Amino acid sequence: MDTVLYGYMLYVVSLVIMGGLYSILTLGLNVQWGFTGLFNAGIAGFFGIGAYVVALITTGPDSSHLGGWNLNYLLASGPQPTLLSHVLSGLTYLLAAVAAMVISGVIAYLVGKVCLRLRSDYLAIATIGIAEIFRLIVNNEIWATNGARGVSEIPRPFEGLPEPYNQFAFMILVLVSMAIVYILMEVARKSPWGRVMTAIRDNETAVKAAGKNVEAFRMQGFVIGCMIMALAGGLMAQYLKFINPATIDPMLATFIVFVMLVVGGGANNRGAILGAFLIWTIWSTTELFAGDLLAAINIADASVRSSYVRIFLIGLMLQIFLQRNPEGILPETRPSGRTKNES
Repeated sequence: MDTVLYGYMLYVVSLVIMGGLYSILTLGLNVQWGFTGLFNAGIAGFFGIGAYVVALITTGPDSSHLGGWNLNYLLASGPQPTLLSHVLSGLTYLLAAVAAMVISGVIAYLVGKVCLRLRSDYLAIATIGIAEIFRLIVNNEIWATNGARGVSEIPRPFEGLPEPYNQFAFMILVLVSMAIVYILMEVARKSPWGRVMTAIRDNETAVKAAGKNVEAFRMQGFVIGCMIMALAGGLMAQYLKFINPATIDPMLATFIVFVMLVVGGGANNRGAILGAFLIWTIWSTTELFAGDLLAAINIADASVRSSYVRIFLIGLMLQIFLQRNPEGILPETRPSGRTKNES
């Protein structure tokens, strides 16, 4: 295969993988903000919890950080891994993902007991604080997380396969994970539970008057959303094979996720996926020419300032887009509440 064509193919695969990971993250936010109206501005914190849990329990023994349980031992066993060993190793990664989601769910429940009493911007301020606390912990507790140096050599599913089949296999894993989350969230959206959640977002007082436990439903939406975010974080850590505090920067793990959901369409799961792929494609492709653009007009430190140009372009695009499509590309569609006997 031609080298240039091969490079473009790998770039497209990387684009799809990152789009799928951000789709999972955006679906988690959609449960909270889109359906329930919870303004969780601490996405990066729960994303980071999932990433660090998977990183610490799947890496090999290392004196620089906790964990080292090496759950990929089945893949590493034997000089010639078989198809069965790859499948069994995939189950160990599934175990790691479940562990990340459970731990994130427990932490989300504890955070929710305190923060969910707040509303709108106050909740946003509180969740930002929680995310920053987590980032400071992983940055300063060097004995547990290796601090700013981060955790490296994180095993990735199917990396024992030859190139580029290992990339394709991981891409399929991400897309399957995204599809499962999407299907589950669609079922939830069309269920009585989903209708209660959107009713809470629109008129909490009326839902209380109908006898529903609003606080319990809000907690459920918050915890489920955080668990989905942790799943995205765990897969991201495996894809990058490295995680440190910079990886969970709020710009890339909170701000851009809100942009994705707003552009795609809040309270619409298909819109969340569309927005994630669209915005990440724009964000990724602008990296190719932002530095060259600044260099062409003789801007000093073009390579450093290019990241700010990309942020400016995303913000400008968001402003223009919201003027034309305030409800997103795919606006919310309400499921029918009629039963078969009523139709």
